[in-house]
Amino acid sequence: MKKTGFIAIVGRPNVGKSTLMNAILGEKVAIVSNKPQTTRNRIIGIHTKGEAQYVFLDTPGIHKPKNSLGEFMVKTANSSMTDADAVILVVDVSKEISTVEENVIKYLKQSGLPSIIALNKVDLCRREQIAETIAAYSKAHDFDAFVPICAKNGKNVGELLDECEKFLSESDWFFPEDMVTDQPERQMAAEIIREKILRTLDKEVPHGTAVVIEEFKDEGSLVRIRAEIFCEKASHKGIIVGKGGASLKLIGTYAREDLEKMLGTKVYLNLWVKVKENWRESARTVGNFGYNEE
Repeated sequence: MKKTGFIAIVGRPNVGKSTLMNAILGEKVAIVSNKPQTTRNRIIGIHTKGEAQYVFLDTPGIHKPKNSLGEFMVKTANSSMTDADAVILVVDVSKEISTVEENVIKYLKQSGLPSIIALNKVDLCRREQIAETIAAYSKAHDFDAFVPICAKNGKNVGELLDECEKFLSESDWFFPEDMVTDQPERQMAAEIIREKILRTLDKEVPHGTAVVIEEFKDEGSLVRIRAEIFCEKASHKGIIVGKGGASLKLIGTYAREDLEKMLGTKVYLNLWVKVKENWRESARTVGNFGYNEE
């Protein structure tokens, strides 16, 4: 008998939620960086094993929003929990319980949803610290399981899946067996480019960028992609482009390598940088750039 379930992966920014989902799937479907608030949309990752199909909902980090984009991200994370059959709360073992975790726990108590604590980055902590974190969360809520993991190297991901299987119910699958994400290639291409911006640039500039794919043309042996990178200030545009176009060229080189790997063919990538002042403050522009509930 086939079984399936939707499992939301939630937590504060930069705890390793996207890294965990990529580790579960065995391939990269969500971008990662060492900067917080990398994930902006909800991303579905599908793991099918035997008769079981796990549908994971990778969510933006829950934080106190400062603009319309932040409000969209937090709303996305919260709505993902309401759509789920179970929740994985990813926590950094080295951090104490914050209002983010407290609010998730409050929702879990109200909803009665099954829940697991994934204690991430255990490779960087002492055993005593792990035990103390488990004790603190056990006192806060009756979680169904605690699984120490290292999302970066895949440690104990199998054990986490075993715990998740308990929450699946008998049902036909929602997705084909060979499908690993619901993201269109255009969206994945935009996210790959944004990831390279995050990795190449420092400080606040990359957080004020959005990538829109204007052309995605498959010519068989070559895919032509034209993308526009939007930033909030003219000075930011200069930083993204770099001296003599050096920064933009580097972003393009890194992005093209990943795009060719994803698409399995040669890619011609054409990047343009445009200024849209304070776009994160405008709910309308945020929606136009693809950050909407549809």
